[in-house]
Amino acid sequence: MAAGLGSRFGGTKQLASVGPDGEAFLDFAIGDAVAAGVDKVVMVVRTDIIDDVKRHIASRSHDVEITYVCQDTHGPHRDKPWGTGQAVLVAAPEIDGPFLVCNADDYYGSSTYDKVVAAATDLPSDRVLLAGFRLDRTLPEIGEVSRGICRIEGSEMVGLTETHGVGRRDDGTITGRDPEGVLAPDAVASMNFWAFPQRIFADLEEGFAKFLRDHGDEAKTEYLLPAEVAVLRDAGEFTVGVVTTDEAWVGVTNPDDLEVARRRIAEMRAS
Repeated sequence: MAAGLGSRFGGTKQLASVGPDGEAFLDFAIGDAVAAGVDKVVMVVRTDIIDDVKRHIASRSHDVEITYVCQDTHGPHRDKPWGTGQAVLVAAPEIDGPFLVCNADDYYGSSTYDKVVAAATDLPSDRVLLAGFRLDRTLPEIGEVSRGICRIEGSEMVGLTETHGVGRRDDGTITGRDPEGVLAPDAVASMNFWAFPQRIFADLEEGFAKFLRDHGDEAKTEYLLPAEVAVLRDAGEFTVGVVTTDEAWVGVTNPDDLEVARRRIAEMRAS
């Protein structure tokens, strides 16, 4: 998913150089996914950045089929993208089997792809997988973020709470502001890395149609993938397994985060 606006970053965050050889986040995503066994990549982009993304991809040596879908050409027009649920939905014509979903502006670590792809082998049509990260390995060095905090029983996700204002405090604790409370460092956090059966598209199409009926005239409300998965899980349509990873997440929110991201990615790739 590469159609985000990157408003706080102030540019095309998806193409920001974060690797030692000029790699963007999406280059690591493609390379790690292919190494894990993925044989096709669908880039969900916007019309105003598709040419830049294509030029960047053409300058790299990705040995995999790559296709492009513009999220903003699907559904009613509005300036803000309709959300991650719709971003996945628009890729449906390009996908003919089980698939992974990840953000093009996040670094997930190569072993995350290996573990999720292995767990998704022979994925049942009523089964969804989520990569689960330790919360303390998903936080920036400075500032606050939003995180989906998972409630786990065994290896099954039984609940997810979108928590905003999550950050490290001066006394070393991790707290959230909405809902307010202290969070365990080893709490399982969702970073929007999923494995889905192809069947999910029919459910997303139905869910997005309902979303438009309820919120189609709202300029900023989004049809979010985690929220729709939770609805489908609660309705008994899917079970959601959690594949835990020891990797640390790396991302950028503001331009000042780039140097930190470059350093952390270099350290992680070297080890």
